[in-house]
Amino acid sequence: MAGDQGAASPFRTWFAEGLAQRLAQDGYEQVAAEGAEELQLVLHFVERDRFRPFRRQAQGTFVAVIAESSEPIRDAVREAYRVLIGNLGNLLMYIGPAQDGQALAPGQPLEVHFVTLEQGHYVEPYGPGQEASFFDRVYARLKPLATSTLVINNEFIPDLEEELWEGDELTEQISRAGKRLDEMGLLPAPFPLDEVLTERDRRHLMKLFGVGGLSYCNFSARKDSTRFWMSASGVDKSNMREIGRDILMVKGYDGARNVILLSVPPHVTPRRVSVDAIEHWMIYQEFPGVGAILHAHAWIDGVEATPFNYPCGTLEMAQAVVEKLRQAPDPAHAVVGLKNHGLTITGESLDEIFARVGDRLVSQVPMS
Repeated sequence: MAGDQGAASPFRTWFAEGLAQRLAQDGYEQVAAEGAEELQLVLHFVERDRFRPFRRQAQGTFVAVIAESSEPIRDAVREAYRVLIGNLGNLLMYIGPAQDGQALAPGQPLEVHFVTLEQGHYVEPYGPGQEASFFDRVYARLKPLATSTLVINNEFIPDLEEELWEGDELTEQISRAGKRLDEMGLLPAPFPLDEVLTERDRRHLMKLFGVGGLSYCNFSARKDSTRFWMSASGVDKSNMREIGRDILMVKGYDGARNVILLSVPPHVTPRRVSVDAIEHWMIYQEFPGVGAILHAHAWIDGVEATPFNYPCGTLEMAQAVVEKLRQAPDPAHAVVGLKNHGLTITGESLDEIFARVGDRLVSQVPMS
């Protein structure tokens, strides 16, 4: 664990020391962030209105950005999502006083608003005398994200059959699915990174993660026993047309190298496949009856959710969804809730999924 505190106020020192002590109970060793290698977790304190990214050296480094508000927080996602992106964080802890007129100070009531890259939002309150339980709860929120394993590297192999260079009926279904979610108001627009990040930071993000933009929701359709089509990362899901750029063919997963393998046309400069490709790959491998998968930042009342809020693109998220499908009466026609995140829905085809659940999808994902 590394701490990057900047100018430490009494409150910031109190919060950092309390969280560090709780992390130490679970075996984390605190080191200075600058110059350290193979970091697992960085606590990165920033000013809300001044971006100061921590430039991690490896994908496995998880950066928890911590920012303060001088007033009670009314709309954490609207107020601070740009702080998360602008500081290249994986998670934001946005802290404000619990009541008007208060200042953030050790021992005073406060609220920690957790904001995820997927725009999830949940709150942990603090009251005087609650130090031990408070830092336990903050750590419990932080640990599943900080200990997850990302599977986001892609290898592009220019061996896609020529007859598929323009797609097929399955890619047409994927394109229709994007338009359908957009018509339902369930398709957030891609987040414009260039409005927040400097060119240097965008190049760093691209080099480390292959990320050129952020978008939400994804779709896939099984092609055969080993391959499936899937939407790309960072594209406008309501306007997917080009094969290899907007929709890609996933042909496998190399566990030894932790790499998603893709077949692409030789003449296309490909875009990275959705970060959820590992989840879809695991589902198709274990459940031969699944013909298509829809992941949406939406909800259906009564759905049971995974126990933890794992990030997109992690083995742990994929494993949690697969375990829920194993428990489902019919894994090939199931709806799995992702805690504080959205839904993964399996079906015979994307058209069948929309016919079965489309009228029950709502945009408000419950947070807990």
